[in-house]
Amino acid sequence: MNLSNLLEKELARWNDIISTRTHEPRAYIHRGMVHFKLGNIDESIADFDIAEQLDSRLTPYLWQRGLSYYYAEKFADGAKQFEVDLSVNSQDVEETIWRYLCIARLYGAAKARQSLLPVKNDPRLVMRRVYDLYAGHCSTDDVLAVGTNNDKRAKFYAYLYVGLYFEAENRTDEARHYMTQAFNEYEIDDYMWHVAAIHQKLRGWD
Repeated sequence: MNLSNLLEKELARWNDIISTRTHEPRAYIHRGMVHFKLGNIDESIADFDIAEQLDSRLTPYLWQRGLSYYYAEKFADGAKQFEVDLSVNSQDVEETIWRYLCIARLYGAAKARQSLLPVKNDPRLVMRRVYDLYAGHCSTDDVLAVGTNNDKRAKFYAYLYVGLYFEAENRTDEARHYMTQAFNEYEIDDYMWHVAAIHQKLRGWD
């Protein structure tokens, strides 16, 4: 069974769960994640919104909605989501990088770099190097070198964020090259691999 069919089955399962548990916010989050993986971006945002309405304490944990905002081209909403996320997860480089990517789409990479929020002590070496790249303190080769010297997951993250970096710089050919490698060569069981898949699909690179 291919991935699309598996995801459709998973979506049907969450539809059934929600039909009897209409006030369970985490069920909507899970369904929203499946919608995203299927490329149903607007539907994913709608589910994350319902989860937030059911429990407002979830707002700073809805990083998945931030990703959906990015691909829905709601970049101001995405930047706001990731900024709120950092209030509870200040050690996660990804939150500030996705905020950077949203701001870059709105105002350009130079403005995004100026507003890059500080993040310390992310336990992942590759993500610390990614932060240095986006801050202008190292090269893409430095990031890729960390990925090469580590496991498949690190390689995926290196290629993913180098690809996204080049897209923010409007260097489409390089962006496509590295994103395609992240997607095709380093598949991992991780939500972010599905981000790479949706990126490929929406850019027409698959």
